[in-house]
Amino acid sequence: MTTDNFFVFDTNVLISAILDIQSSAADALLKARRYGRLLVSYEITQEYLSVFSRGKFDKWVSFENRIHFIENIIENSMSINVTQQVSVCRDKKDNMFLSLAVSAQANCIVSGDKDLLALHPFNGIPVLSPVAFLKSS
Repeated sequence: MTTDNFFVFDTNVLISAILDIQSSAADALLKARRYGRLLVSYEITQEYLSVFSRGKFDKWVSFENRIHFIENIIENSMSINVTQQVSVCRDKKDNMFLSLAVSAQANCIVSGDKDLLALHPFNGIPVLSPVAFLKSS
C-alpha cells in the first residue's frame, strides 16, 4: 500500500478508535494515516463534530479529549467538495460517505455500519470493516 491512498472513515469507526485505543478501529485509523490520507467533506465534518460532542461519551472520554481528537482528524484530512451525490444506502444518513468516496475516487471506505458494508464494493470502492481493512494490503 502506498502513501497515495485516500480513505473515508465512517463516524462509528472513529468513535470506536477513541473509546478503545487497543481496538481494530484504532489500528485501522493508524494504518490509514500511515499509508494515506483521510478524506472529509463539509457534511462529514459537521457529522463528526456533532457526534463527538454528545454527552453520552463523557463516561469514557472527556469532551475536551474527544474534540481534540476529532479536530486533529479533520485538520489532517483532505477536505473535498462533493461533486457527485449518491442516494442508494438504506440509511439515508450514510449516503454522505458514499458521495465523498465517489467524488474523491477514494481507495476505501472503512465502516462498522451494516448498511454501508452491505454495499461492498460500491462503484469499485471497497467498503470494509476495520478488521477487513487491517487484513487488506
